[in-house]
Amino acid sequence: MTTDDRVGPPHLGTERETLRAFLDHHRATLAMKCAGLSDDDLRQRSMPPSTLSLLGLVRHLAEVERAWFRRVFEDNAAPMLWSPPGEIDFQAAYDASASSRSEAFTAWEAEVETSQRIERAAGSLDLTGHQPRWGEDVSLRMVMVHVLLEYGRHNGHADLLREGVDGTVGA
Repeated sequence: MTTDDRVGPPHLGTERETLRAFLDHHRATLAMKCAGLSDDDLRQRSMPPSTLSLLGLVRHLAEVERAWFRRVFEDNAAPMLWSPPGEIDFQAAYDASASSRSEAFTAWEAEVETSQRIERAAGSLDLTGHQPRWGEDVSLRMVMVHVLLEYGRHNGHADLLREGVDGTVGA
């Protein structure tokens, strides 16, 4: 990766500014890990029997954004993007064998925009929504931390996947 256009999180800031910035930084990191690759490169799997690929990670994180922002704060019944009807199967998103950059990134970017809109409209991190899978209410603070941890974990996978595709390492 020759260019790094990501904006780093603030060294001083409110809790909300810091959470927002770290989450946006991780979102930008995922996009950067996929930059400059073809659809075939993005579909390249790690190693058998895993179906993990960069494109699968993008699809999975679109589902994560949807499950934790849209479904919790706007529409508990919103269908998942790649799960069978009526189900929540995060593994289904990993099968990117018939997917393309356009399909995956269009969905992911739309979910990120929805998540950002929900977060920015909230009066505080204490806003509560209902997590239908748990049958419990959760705070926006908890959701942002959870999604941040998801990105941190999966960006680690993205590091290894990108290196396997073309040897690129870093950030």
